[in-house]
Formats: sequence, structure tokens, C-alpha cells
Amino acid sequence: MSTTQPVPVLAAELAHAWADIQRHHSELPDLATPESLIGESSSACGSELSFERLLHEAVHGIAAARGVRDTSRAGRYHNRRFLAIAEELGLDHAEDPHPSSGFSLVTMSPETRRRYRPTAERLQRALKAHLAAAATDTKRSFRGPAARHGSSGGGVRVKAVCECGRNVRVVPSVLAQAPIVCGACKKPFEIAETLTVAASS
Repeated sequence: MSTTQPVPVLAAELAHAWADIQRHHSELPDLATPESLIGESSSACGSELSFERLLHEAVHGIAAARGVRDTSRAGRYHNRRFLAIAEELGLDHAEDPHPSSGFSLVTMSPETRRRYRPTAERLQRALKAHLAAAATDTKRSFRGPAARHGSSGGGVRVKAVCECGRNVRVVPSVLAQAPIVCGACKKPFEIAETLTVAASS
């Protein structure tokens, strides 16, 4: 089965979800290339692609439209200006910033979950279909640079965090094989959880 089919579908769903956010926040610029978010994971926000992640990116979009510098440290540290815009979009954060990423780990408020629930569910279905298609990939499919450079092709690296707040980038399948333990706190790294549509039910 080819994995090229679901990408346009997923890109269209990302564009649809972005447009829904724009309906509520008109100063949000257009998303130039939805495809750029597919397979992308940010160490700063620590989450895989989801509607919540899309809202996080929308905060950056509004900040850019306003000319607001919402991050520092090469985009890793999300400052209080990021947090202020995130709150406008209905995102919550713990009171204290994370030492290395600031206010990047935002979650949808209950009201925001209700507002976007149909859109979030629709995007989640498209994401599941995309992942299922990728999982049924055959050895005959061309894997691109990963195949040429000897990568295991395990997938996108995501952020895993230990109890003391240190983080590493890891392919989830590698972490599933055995725990990776932090040298400082001696606790295992765990993948930063993303808020799923199921959790919002």
C-alpha cells in the first residue's frame, strides 16, 4: 500500500483545522504549507502532531503577525509573551515556567476543547489514517533519505522528559524496547503526553 495517498488528505485536514482556528482568531495568518507539519515534532513544545499542537503553532503565527518575539534560545524557550497569546487562544499552562522550555507545554482549557471538539476529532481521524497507512508500508516502498543513510527508519523523534525536567529526543519504538534512564535523577525518560480527543471526552 502506498503512503502517498494519506498525506494530501492529512494536509487538507490540517488546513481545515487551521481555518477553524482563524474563524475564532482573525489575525492568525494563513498556513502556507500544511504539509510542513506532517512528521514534524518540536523539542520545544514536546508533542507530536495534534489539534493541541496546531493551537500551539497558531500562537506562534499570531505572535509573528503582531511582530512579537515569543521565544528565545533559538526558539526553545517560550516566554510570557507566548503565554499571553496562548491564553487568548484558550490554552492553559502551569504557573511556573519549565527551566529549559518556558511556557511551551500548553494544554487546551475545557472551553477550548468544547469549541474545537468536532474539528479536533476530524483531525484525529485523519492522523490515525495517516499513521495506519505508514505502518502498512512495505519493504518495496522507497523510504527516501532514511534508507540511503542507514537510518532504522523508526519514525519521528519526540521529546521524552524525566522527573528532573531534562529531555531527550527519541523515536517512540526505541523507547518501547527498553527504558532510557536519566543520569541525574536516575528516573526513566517518558514521552511527553499529548492531549488526545479521547481524554477530552
